[in-house]
Amino acid sequence: MADAQTTNAHKNEKVGQVVSTKMAKTIVVEVIRRVPHPIYKRIVTKKKKFYAHDESGTAKMGDMVRIVEHRPISKLKRWALGEVVRRAVQIGAEPAALLDPAVVVPAKKK
Repeated sequence: MADAQTTNAHKNEKVGQVVSTKMAKTIVVEVIRRVPHPIYKRIVTKKKKFYAHDESGTAKMGDMVRIVEHRPISKLKRWALGEVVRRAVQIGAEPAALLDPAVVVPAKKK
């Protein structure tokens, strides 16, 4: 019997950043690649968005993820979430003590 890793070895993989998680079980991943211009040979940045299936909803906005080629799931989804490579930094997350109305925080003096 074939090992699970050897069957997925031929699948295409891409690494990109999650730009949307607003759909159910679907994430939008933006893959950025840098290629030389065919005529001018200057390095240009190309971006492409892929719809990927995220069954458990583990990926969040801003995460770097690896997506793997998959059978067609819907009209646009041909990819599935492989793994979360790096989590996004949480900005603006306040400690629970600051969110609790019972805790009074003294105002700053001018």
